[in-house]
Amino acid sequence: QVQAVESGGGLVQPGGSLRLSCATSDSINSIPAVGWYRQAPGKERELVAHITSRGATTYSDSAKGRFTISKDNAKNTVYLQMNSLKPEDTAVYYCKIWTIGSTSWGQGTQVTVSS
Repeated sequence: QVQAVESGGGLVQPGGSLRLSCATSDSINSIPAVGWYRQAPGKERELVAHITSRGATTYSDSAKGRFTISKDNAKNTVYLQMNSLKPEDTAVYYCKIWTIGSTSWGQGTQVTVSS
């Protein structure tokens, strides 16, 4: 099973930026799709952004215009660049990997947006 390890979370002020990384244990070229999800306290986990092996991307309405998902094939890593962060972006962010016949999740990284 392909594994994912997230990093890059932290505390940032409103309006600030963070870049999250999702390092995969397998060649990212062989992974059909990778997504970033988040879960805030008391809320359900929700999709933030998604990228396919061909580079097609989708975003949630809350992420559009502020977040950018990208991947570095050489580093087997998917990134989530988050700009203009708001307090409501505070959550644990998870990376999800889709492979043929299975999915896997990373352990999550905490993002806190607060002054």
